[in-house]
Amino acid sequence: MNAAPQAAPALRVDGHGAAATVTLTGDWTLRALLPRLSVVQAALAEVHGVAVWDLDGVIRLDTFGATLLWRHWGRQRPARLQVPTILDENFVRLAALGGPSVPVAPPYRFLDATAHLGRLAIGFGRHLADFTALVGQILLDALHLLGDRQRWPWREMSANFYKVGVKAMPVTALVGFLIGVVLSYLSALQLRAFGADIYIVNILGLGIIRELGPVLVAVLVAGRSGSAMTAQLGVMRVTEEIDALATMGISRYVRLVLPKVVALFLAMPLLTLWCSAVAIVGGMVSAWLQLGIGFEYFLQALPRAVPFPNLVIGLSKGAAFGALIALVACHFGLRVKPNTESLAAHTTASVVTAITLVILTDAVFAIATRSIGVPG
Repeated sequence: MNAAPQAAPALRVDGHGAAATVTLTGDWTLRALLPRLSVVQAALAEVHGVAVWDLDGVIRLDTFGATLLWRHWGRQRPARLQVPTILDENFVRLAALGGPSVPVAPPYRFLDATAHLGRLAIGFGRHLADFTALVGQILLDALHLLGDRQRWPWREMSANFYKVGVKAMPVTALVGFLIGVVLSYLSALQLRAFGADIYIVNILGLGIIRELGPVLVAVLVAGRSGSAMTAQLGVMRVTEEIDALATMGISRYVRLVLPKVVALFLAMPLLTLWCSAVAIVGGMVSAWLQLGIGFEYFLQALPRAVPFPNLVIGLSKGAAFGALIALVACHFGLRVKPNTESLAAHTTASVVTAITLVILTDAVFAIATRSIGVPG
């Protein structure tokens, strides 16, 4: 069945000024208007002060043609409009849509900055309260499980220990070796100028074992394992798996949070020891190439330059950083809302917060242990 032939849209103006009448005929549809759209728009632009709009001669009118006329009328019906009822439905729908809403920026007020600071303070307080509640719940669950070994999530802890500890060894070794090389190279340039080559052992030993090793591993683990923990819990929130655990009567803290905290608490000191050892090897290689200090002398001088308490402080930092990173990651993971935007935002916030808290905690350790393990 062939479609009815199209009639070209036409516009005729009778009279002048306020007594003018505009008569529209033909098909005012997208298909008919598109070939001659510029001509029709130019003709409409020349029409001003019209008293009557006569659309009785229009055969077809679609949304495109109605919108073209509606915009020319200033998004309101003319005072005198003659239009068939079947075609008037297009203008009724356009009138129901209303005018274009342009967002207007609220005027600046003096207290806006204060209100913003207040919102930030309230948000920080809520995070702090929820984080404290999470830590308290983990401690209560751990105390409750002390008398019942069978209920400990051993498999989950073993799996998390492997993922956050064993699988992180290659990247921590690579970064540690390179940091040791760079630190030794830069120190050698300065020490050679003053003839104090042998003190490179002191700089590398104290710097890596006491400070740089734990912090470096913590930053790597926060970016690698902390983000993975937050994303895992966030996806479980999106897919409602955590709600399913609660329905089955399984504690999400015992099955999801506690294994991650324990695994990272145990793995971080070992990763710190591993990364520090590889970093010292890198420093030894660089010292041998730059200053000609042999490996045997380096290993003999290292225990005298770095007393044993420094190793204890470094490993203690690693354990504290590990527990802190896991708690922060789980805190943000459990706060994820069931949408992907919230998942991305909380994962980013988890990494940034963990690294910030690691640096703050390291500063507290430095102040608290400033007189321990430092040779006189």
